[in-house]
Amino acid sequence: MIIPLPSPDRAADATEVAPVADIDDGDLLDAYSKAVSTAAERLIPSVASLRVTRQMGGWSAGGAGSAVAIEPVGHLVTSAHVVAGTERGTATFVDGAELDFSVVGRDPLSDLAVVRTTGGQPRPAPMGDAARLRVGQLVVAIGNPLGFAGTVTAGVVSALGRSLATRDGRSSRLVENVIQTDAALNPGNSGGALADSRGRVVGINTAVAGIGLGLAVPIDAATRHILESLIDHGRVRRAFLGIVGGTRPLPEGVAERVGRPRGLEVVQLLEPGPASAAGVRVGDIVVELDGQPIEGVGDLQRLLVGDAIGRRLELRIERGGSTRSLSVSPTELTG
Repeated sequence: MIIPLPSPDRAADATEVAPVADIDDGDLLDAYSKAVSTAAERLIPSVASLRVTRQMGGWSAGGAGSAVAIEPVGHLVTSAHVVAGTERGTATFVDGAELDFSVVGRDPLSDLAVVRTTGGQPRPAPMGDAARLRVGQLVVAIGNPLGFAGTVTAGVVSALGRSLATRDGRSSRLVENVIQTDAALNPGNSGGALADSRGRVVGINTAVAGIGLGLAVPIDAATRHILESLIDHGRVRRAFLGIVGGTRPLPEGVAERVGRPRGLEVVQLLEPGPASAAGVRVGDIVVELDGQPIEGVGDLQRLLVGDAIGRRLELRIERGGSTRSLSVSPTELTG
């Protein structure tokens, strides 16, 4: 069936809606470009290219990455793996300044590190809050990919709440709330800035997980605490229970009794460890620690901070259909 076009002389034409004016695609592009360029102009002076030399079995090996200035006294934040195996290096900024740096502290379990430069005052980057990010939001990555300093790429937040497995010696941990982005990342971007459209740093790029898939450690309340601890003490203290577990749905009756649908099932006990010493068994389901609900590994990790070391804490578990309370004293986590 062919639908005829209306005749030009039809009276009804006077009541027809006038066509909407074409939107200039250039205007849309300019808005996008302006957001990216504004963020880049604000941040590029604060992002450095790092050069390090590592001693490996009698041989020297070079390495490279990126870092972001976070305060005017010369502290820069980078990825822990960028400065692994070294204590010093060189930070180069786009204005030509080349500053020596020394490692203040590194935390492989969050893949964050702080270094301090000497002989200059890098411009600190404005810091944002990753907790306010939304999927689909524009983000800009700035760093030193493949040795090309001051490189800018843009994309969107592809996903939030990802987890990144990290390891330090025998200790392992999940970095929570990792940002996933499709902004192009390449080797050398690690330690660089992931920023929102206003040029505020919301993440530190940490890994290239695949084509069109990059990950960044969020800048939020938890990571700010880590950075403060690295600056003040050179390390991050964490408590240790010796529990290896995973999330498990609770039986309906148990869920109603404890007021939550899930708990943390103990699948392995690291011995000697505080949990095994307190009487925890494989198969127990942890539902509460120190009065706080536990539904998974992330909940437990958030509570095992330095302040918990050596304290007597109440650990509530489900075993054989009944709830039991055990007293446990976390020790300090060591590699």
